[in-house]
Amino acid sequence: MHETYMRRALELAQEAARQGETPVGAVIVRGGEIVGEGYNQREQRQNALLHAELIAIAQACAKTGYWRLWECTLYVTLEPCPMCAGAIINARIPQIFFGASDPKAGCCGSVTDLFALPFNHRPMAEGGLLAEESAALLRDFFTQLRKRGNHD
Repeated sequence: MHETYMRRALELAQEAARQGETPVGAVIVRGGEIVGEGYNQREQRQNALLHAELIAIAQACAKTGYWRLWECTLYVTLEPCPMCAGAIINARIPQIFFGASDPKAGCCGSVTDLFALPFNHRPMAEGGLLAEESAALLRDFFTQLRKRGNHD
C-alpha cells in the first residue's frame, strides 16, 4: 500500500523533471484516497514556496475543507526541508514516508529532526521508501543540469 502511493509521488517527481524542476513529488492520502498531490514548481512559477509538499497540503486542505490533516499520510520522494517540515507540523499530518534522505536540507534526521522538537504536534517520519528510485531521479537530474552548465 505505501509503495503504491510513493510510486505516484515518483510519477509526479518525473513530471517536475520534465518541466525543468528539481524532481520531488508528494501525495497526501486519507482513508485510501489521494486528497492532495504536488510536485516542485519553484522555477516555472518563480515562487520559493512552491515545494511539492506545500502544493499537496494546499490541495488536501481544499479537498477536505479543513486545515487539520490529522487523518492523512504524506508520501514524498525527498526528505522534507525546514519549510515543509514546519508546514507538516502546522497541518497536523501524523505520518510521513519519504524516499531519499537530504544531507543538505533534510529536517527529518539528516541535518536536524524538527519532528523531535517539543512542538505541539510531532509527526512520525520514516525514510527509505523507494529511496533508490527517488535518489536516482535526483542524481540524474542534477547530472544533466551540470552538463548544461547550470549549477544553481
